[in-house]
Amino acid sequence: MTGSVLAIKGLTAGYGDAAVLRDLHLTVGEGEVVALLGANGAGKTTTLRAVSGIVHPMKGHIELDGEDLAGMSISGRARAGIAHVPENRGVFFGLTVAEHFRLGHRGEQLDEAAAYKHFPALEELRDRRCGLLSGGEQQMLAVGRALARHPRLLLLDELSLGLAPLIVERLLPVVREYAVESGCGVLLVEQHIQLALTVADRGYVLSHGELVLEDRAEVLRGNRDLLMASYFGERATASLEAGGGAPGPADAV
Repeated sequence: MTGSVLAIKGLTAGYGDAAVLRDLHLTVGEGEVVALLGANGAGKTTTLRAVSGIVHPMKGHIELDGEDLAGMSISGRARAGIAHVPENRGVFFGLTVAEHFRLGHRGEQLDEAAAYKHFPALEELRDRRCGLLSGGEQQMLAVGRALARHPRLLLLDELSLGLAPLIVERLLPVVREYAVESGCGVLLVEQHIQLALTVADRGYVLSHGELVLEDRAEVLRGNRDLLMASYFGERATASLEAGGGAPGPADAV
């Protein structure tokens, strides 16, 4: 990691007056893949939305290459190099694959060839409407369209949602390869923890909107208790710190 592409400093954010994230500190370096882990409702998606500008911070700062993003619009952040692939993929069923690459922000030209380089199967499907694609093909299109922007920072929310693990195993290495080749920073939210940590350099674990664990991916991958803590939350973390190991299912109720 040679420099921070993304730096989140003391971020508190949520919806209305309700804070979902509290005092979050997180970084993503150049060419680095960072996994953001935690149970449903932990604040992972809110983190991505805050970075892309959909959710406004209550406190704290978000910086892209050292520049504070406060006051920058969603479209402005996209032009600055932030590409966000949301949980619902953000594709249009009535458009063909090729037509998706003609949709850009004002004055933006998407590099269709770059998408086909990383996902050759898309080129064969370029005249097919998105609604006729399989779930895996739709996800390839969503990620390919993001890569066609040559992003500085790539935000990926639950690539595996609704997909077979085999498909995810093909998608995630492409993301890793792109990060290494381009220097793009990647912040990855993924429900398949082991798969995420296979391609990630580091991981952060959120519980109820607070950061409870962070370490290198290889450490998290090799410690089952730490992974269990990402789902069982604060009580599991407290148990780990006390040396008691992760709780069983009955303790998590």
